[in-house]
Amino acid sequence: MMDFISSNGTDLLYKTWEHLYISIISLGIGIIIAVPVGMAIANTKRLAGWILTLAGVLQTVPTLAVLALMIPLFGIGRVPAIIALSAYILLPILNNTIIGVRNIDPDLRDAAKSMGMTKGQVIKSLEIPLATPLILSGVRLSSVYVISWATLASYIGAGGLGDYIFNGLNTYQPELIISATVMVTVIALLADYCLALAEKWITPKGLKVSR
Repeated sequence: MMDFISSNGTDLLYKTWEHLYISIISLGIGIIIAVPVGMAIANTKRLAGWILTLAGVLQTVPTLAVLALMIPLFGIGRVPAIIALSAYILLPILNNTIIGVRNIDPDLRDAAKSMGMTKGQVIKSLEIPLATPLILSGVRLSSVYVISWATLASYIGAGGLGDYIFNGLNTYQPELIISATVMVTVIALLADYCLALAEKWITPKGLKVSR
């Protein structure tokens, strides 16, 4: 195994970078879409229910099937993989954003409005800070999902550590599978740890005490 790593270390690092690139871009797009949508629909129960149901149905479709559906629409490569993975991780972030906003004490909103704050100011100064812990919990969960699922992006030519896993299966080379699996696990653990630190740092002090 050590001989394999010493002779393929550069390529392994490149595949790891590809995997990180796909995962980070997909997660970023998911956050950009899910958080604003969640904030906007949190207080409209019927609309929120429909959108959460739609996102939930999407997650029941196997990842490989979603990736395969991207081929006739966007071809092969990183772009369709990123689109598919971004759509696939919306539910945890969207769900946690909605719950985070709904859990805010209505009296706090009334107090903010009585102070003359506009709706935009209430969202910026009250709802976002108070909903942040739950939003970041959804982001942490989605980060682990997207890093794991990104291995399947190799199926449509997006590269990443999935290349090692599929090649290892096709050519019966366990070292390819083991090295890629270890790297994916390490990346997922590091991402979860870094986001946990970010959650602790960003969360308002008053909420830290109460948790």
